This record gives sequence, structure tokens and C-alpha cells, in this order.
Amino acid sequence: MWGVTGSIAQSIEQLIAAGMQGLEGPAPNTVQARKEMNILLSQNGLHYIAEITTAGSYVPDRKASLEQHLSSLKQKLSDSVELNPLFVTCLAGCDAWPEHQSIEFFQRAIELAHQYGLQISFETHRSRSLFNPWVTQRIVEQIPDILLTVDFSHWCVVCERLMDTELDVINAIANNVQHIHARIGYEQGPQVPDPRAAEYEYTLEAHQRWWEIIWQSQLARDFQTSTMTPEFGPDGYLHQLPHTQEPVADLWELNQWMANEEKQHFEKSIKQK
Repeated sequence: MWGVTGSIAQSIEQLIAAGMQGLEGPAPNTVQARKEMNILLSQNGLHYIAEITTAGSYVPDRKASLEQHLSSLKQKLSDSVELNPLFVTCLAGCDAWPEHQSIEFFQRAIELAHQYGLQISFETHRSRSLFNPWVTQRIVEQIPDILLTVDFSHWCVVCERLMDTELDVINAIANNVQHIHARIGYEQGPQVPDPRAAEYEYTLEAHQRWWEIIWQSQLARDFQTSTMTPEFGPDGYLHQLPHTQEPVADLWELNQWMANEEKQHFEKSIKQK
């Protein structure tokens, strides 16, 4: 639902027409809106993944304490549980925290989610505790049962390189990955202008190699379902022409293309094994 300006009903019509099977986004703020969304999801046979950001939006409040992060998580878990999500994916913590503080937060956050009967997966996102591969690997080593939502595009821009140099890290965390966000990052940004363009073919193929590692891990862990959200977005991610701010591509077209491309890629990858 990132960047969506229309209603949830309109979004559901769009995603069904595009052959998608569910939606991901934050739970609505009001009881009535959550009830209406629940009805729409049920009527259309769609899955739901709840998205939660702690202590802020995508970028956290720099001054928020660990307790404030947990407090916002608790409130949003309470809202999300009403929609019976497959699981929660969470942008959590702060990149400026020392690792011991992030570890304490994640341990308590997992316990809190379990109190609501929810499975929680934490995203590898810039500005958050899992902002780079090496910190993430060390946290996984300290919390072996932590679940991850991987968005490798963030790591590309943080590290200023593709993650082929860090395949050892991807392999080390693969067994913790619950969910994938499908956006194609490159050495200088979290979103290429257009993944269909020949000049970005190398970045697409790189991300696909990394996702195959995750899929093979999920297959070995007897996952019955693998989830992936195509996540090309606005807010400075979508490139624009200078002066006119004209988008270089249509955002919905990019996400539809990404969904179809990865459905085919997934089927081919799994059949080969």
C-alpha cells in the first residue's frame, strides 16, 4: 500500500486484475476502517501482511527510546491482529543504536508479538537496526530464531555495491528469512529507474541470484508458501526528470512487471531443484 492514494477497495481491484494474491501495508487507524478492510479481504480471498514501523514512519524518530519503540509496536500489533495477517513485517529499531540495544529490542519485540499470537519478521531497511549486512548477521547470531524480511536494495545503497560481494552473509542469514521485498537497488540508490532497461539487467540478475538463495532455504525448511511483495515506490525512490518532476516510469507498471517476472523466475528456480 506504499504510495497508494486511492481507497483500499480500488487497490484490491487493481491487484486482483494484476493477478496478485494479497496486499501488504499498515492496518488502518480506526476500528471501522479495519472492519471494512477485513470484509474486503475476506470477500476477495486475499492474504494480508501487516506492516508496522516503530517510533516513526520509514525513518524512526532519532530521539525515541527503546521503550517508545516497543510502545508503538504494541499499539500497532493490537490494530494489526484484528485483520488476521499471515504475519507482521516490521521496520524496527534505529541504525544509531549500539548492537546490544537492538538485540534487547528484538528479543522483547518477538515476545510482544507472540503475546498477540502473531509472527513478526524484521526488515533489512536503511535507518533501522538491520541497515547493513554485517550488523544483521551478528544480530542473527545472537538471536537465532529471529525472522527477517529482506530488502537487499537497501544494503546496496548503504554498502555502495551489489551484494555479490557479501554472499557469505546472505547464506548465513538465509534460514532466518520469512519474506522478500522485490525492489531492484543499485550501487548508488535503492531503486533503479526501470528494471526492464538493458542497462540495469545486471542489477536485476544479481537480486534474482540472492532471492534464489532464500527460496532454496525456504524449500529446505518445508515452506508451503513463499511470499514476495513487489515494492517499487514513490517518495524519492521513483526517478523524476529535473525541472518538470515527470516520472521516468509508471510505478504501477513497474510493480506489475516485477510481480510477473518473479512469478516466472520462482517457478523456474524451484523446478530446477
